[in-house]
Amino acid sequence: MKVLAAICIGLGFACLTVVLVFVLVGPERFWGFAGKADLGPVPFEQLERRQSPNDALACPPQVCAAKADIMSARYPVTAPQLRAALANVIAAEPRMTTVNTDEATLTDRYIQRSKWLGFPDTVIVRFFDLQEGQSTLAIYSRSQLGESDLGANKVRIQRWLSKLAEQVASVE
Repeated sequence: MKVLAAICIGLGFACLTVVLVFVLVGPERFWGFAGKADLGPVPFEQLERRQSPNDALACPPQVCAAKADIMSARYPVTAPQLRAALANVIAAEPRMTTVNTDEATLTDRYIQRSKWLGFPDTVIVRFFDLQEGQSTLAIYSRSQLGESDLGANKVRIQRWLSKLAEQVASVE
């Protein structure tokens, strides 16, 4: 019985230590043990989706090689105008960090962290000019940690596109 009590006390102390470290150093530094929060850029044209269900993709069919969860709409504005509209949506999102913007390719990369534990997700958005002053976009959102995101990446993309539709109505 004394051995079992010692094991329970030891486990309790270890858990308390982990929680204390998490609170003291913050989620960004705590989750740094798994590597950088930014998972880097992706070429949408050659994108290969993960085997684990912890990513989501919105993309027009003529752009992405990988199967999209959501087909991106066409918008009656230029790619820079669409980018500005989505930037307004993203600016209203909590716990967002801009990692990179590439003016030449109209590509932006962000980190968004979960509310309670600060899990980092990398989100990449690329804008494409189409004919007749129209445009579209591709969004790839993926989790750094875990085997499943419980649908959080797909929900994020759906939320962003819904809010974008409030600013710019799609053509289709």
